[in-house]
Amino acid sequence: MNRTALTVVLLLLGVAAVSAYLTLFTVSQTQQALVLEFGKPKRLVTTPGLKYKIPFIQNVVFFDKRLLDLDSAPQEVIASDQKRLVVDAFARWRITDPLLFYQAVGDERVARSRLGAVLEASLRRVLGAASFEAVVRDKRHSLMQQITEQVNAEGKGLGVTVLDVRIKRADLPEANSQAIYRRMQTERQRQAAEIRAQGEEASRRIRATADRQVTVLKANATGESERIRGDGDAEKNAVFAAAFGQDPDFFAFYRSMQAYEAALKAGDTRMLLSPDSQFFQYFNDSAGSSPQGTAAPPAALAPPPQEAPTPPVDDTGVIEDGAASGAAPDSDSELSAGEANPGAASTP
Repeated sequence: MNRTALTVVLLLLGVAAVSAYLTLFTVSQTQQALVLEFGKPKRLVTTPGLKYKIPFIQNVVFFDKRLLDLDSAPQEVIASDQKRLVVDAFARWRITDPLLFYQAVGDERVARSRLGAVLEASLRRVLGAASFEAVVRDKRHSLMQQITEQVNAEGKGLGVTVLDVRIKRADLPEANSQAIYRRMQTERQRQAAEIRAQGEEASRRIRATADRQVTVLKANATGESERIRGDGDAEKNAVFAAAFGQDPDFFAFYRSMQAYEAALKAGDTRMLLSPDSQFFQYFNDSAGSSPQGTAAPPAALAPPPQEAPTPPVDDTGVIEDGAASGAAPDSDSELSAGEANPGAASTP
């Protein structure tokens, strides 16, 4: 008897559990439920908690009431200025009318497909009426608002509300991007070449100006040096003239000593002169008197004073001995007998 009662109790508990399982259902806070009776909507449950239904007659369809995302595939759009764009966009939407949503699309998979087509059509329609600069830079926010309004207007008929549409990326196609990069590179190379040419032109202009200034400075310096040298030569000639006028005999002796020093150097110099030549007048006589039959050279044969070195003069105007040297004849030259030595011509 006890065993039979226990079996009955267990059987009743099992039937109650099955009945509860088939009758009760739970709606979470992130869901909303639609109770169907033989496939027809019966009632909508939007509050969370434990709910009931008629078993075997009614069934429950759950819908997410959170914010959902829709990510469309990148698509190519032609702007109003005939420039191609690759646009990648996404949308945020929510199921606001579960009954209409169930009647229009049935589930989220079909709803995503329908909304994706609507989003792509709206992108082409709005972006196709705008320019490339407006899409990329100037009016991007307002264009996204227009797309959101259009998609939301068409989504109302599906029982959903589109809250926002955003453009993740709007770029040129790969082929166009490469062409633009090459054009930009060519433009930068042209600008670099132009800047280099301008720099080279400025460099040549500065170099030419510097060369001209150097030439002018050298010419001025050369002229100044020639003027100073002329003044020095004039002063030297004046000193020589004054010394010659004070003591002609001493000046003739001094010039002869210079000629001896320059002509009688060690080397291969060979001279064929007559012993009574005027060149050796100070060898024959220390007074420098001319040998018999030989006339003294006229004063006109004396070399100009500027060709002789400047002898130093003391405070009394007397020329110091051994202070200057004359020009020497070439060591390899030969002089025939009876010809006057160039140095002898300066001896009066």
